Amino acid sequence: MTFYTFLLVLHIVAAVVGLGATFAMPALMSTVRTVSHARFALNVSEKIEKFAKTGSLTLLVTGIVMAIIHPYLFKEIWYIASLVIYVGVQPIAAGMLPKKAKLQMEALEGVSGDELPEQYLRLAKESAPLNNILHVAAIVLIVLMTVKPF
Repeated sequence: MTFYTFLLVLHIVAAVVGLGATFAMPALMSTVRTVSHARFALNVSEKIEKFAKTGSLTLLVTGIVMAIIHPYLFKEIWYIASLVIYVGVQPIAAGMLPKKAKLQMEALEGVSGDELPEQYLRLAKESAPLNNILHVAAIVLIVLMTVKPF
């Protein structure tokens, strides 16, 4: 196995781990109906996020190292588009969504009973379109890297 092949395998594993986690979090959060479920789901989501971040960073590093090994990739439109999309969604993935999750957890502090507070519900609704953007971006990235259409 060449070093490049090893990087490619690592890149694919990172995609499965990172993107799988990215798709799992909203599915988990959509099942929340009570305060106790919300606390549990947010705690699990925080742990899942570590897989998403690790996978995402591994994808970036392995992708760039593979292009350093094969510099022609820096001239491929699919590769450049993939980098642009990846960088473009990072403010959502690494900034906005984790901040909203933290605010959701704060909204649950001091709540007695199991009815979800309005602030929590509002933040959940605000997170949904951001998750959709991440999902669409992930699918586009997978298609670009698999099909290499241009």
